[in-house]
Amino acid sequence: MIDFFQTFNPIVQAFIATLFTWGMTAIGAALVFATKTVNQRLMDGMLGFAGGVMIAASYWSLLSPAIEISEDHPIGPWFPAALGFLLGGIFLWGIDKVLPHLHPNAPIGNAEGYHPTERKRSTLLVLAITLHNIPEGLAVGIAFGALANTGTEASLAGALTLALGIGIQNLPEGVAVSMPLRGEGMSRRKSFLYGQFSGMVEPIAAVIGAFAVAFIEPLLPYALSFAAGAMIFVVAEEVIPGSQEKGNKDLATMSLMVGFVLMMILDVALG
Repeated sequence: MIDFFQTFNPIVQAFIATLFTWGMTAIGAALVFATKTVNQRLMDGMLGFAGGVMIAASYWSLLSPAIEISEDHPIGPWFPAALGFLLGGIFLWGIDKVLPHLHPNAPIGNAEGYHPTERKRSTLLVLAITLHNIPEGLAVGIAFGALANTGTEASLAGALTLALGIGIQNLPEGVAVSMPLRGEGMSRRKSFLYGQFSGMVEPIAAVIGAFAVAFIEPLLPYALSFAAGAMIFVVAEEVIPGSQEKGNKDLATMSLMVGFVLMMILDVALG
């Protein structure tokens, strides 16, 4: 796998990796062809698991490398990571206030963003998961873009591990869009198309992130921590609350811990 990726430049590597993460979203969405509903406990467990993967990836794959890269910073190695992390959260907070979206399983009256009630439920659900996928695509793209500056096999393994982790947690995100739509009477085909469509933003965001850090080296630690902050905002604002709102708090919490441990093991063992 590593030998295959080494034949491409980092921007192409990022694009290929996020085609995989998009594909995992599509696999999750494809469950509508097998069933009309998914057990709520299973859904909450998958969302909790996804949150754990995102939290672990934010530190092990993004914040920790940002701090290591910044060890010679005049203010301190913590400064780029802290600033980028906060800016990432602020950026997602701003998008959250502007982009109309609806959290899975929420009634249409609870839609968020600018004039949300003017949009169809299907559109709002897709926009909600798309909001998740922007920082995920950026994170993968930035990790591969960093290879232009480091170019080591270990860095490539770390970027591939991040893509693998993001892909794993994209499965429940595809389910979270397609299943509610199917449950409301939408055809299987349309439910699948809407579900997988939310993952299309990841290759686009990845190319943007990879291009930025590959050609502007000083941005790298800020970009890594920016992606981490954006992902943590999504986890804290939506994934964790969404996994617990149906009362399955213990299951969602333990699933989150399992997701965190799995991503930590992948990153340490393979990265």
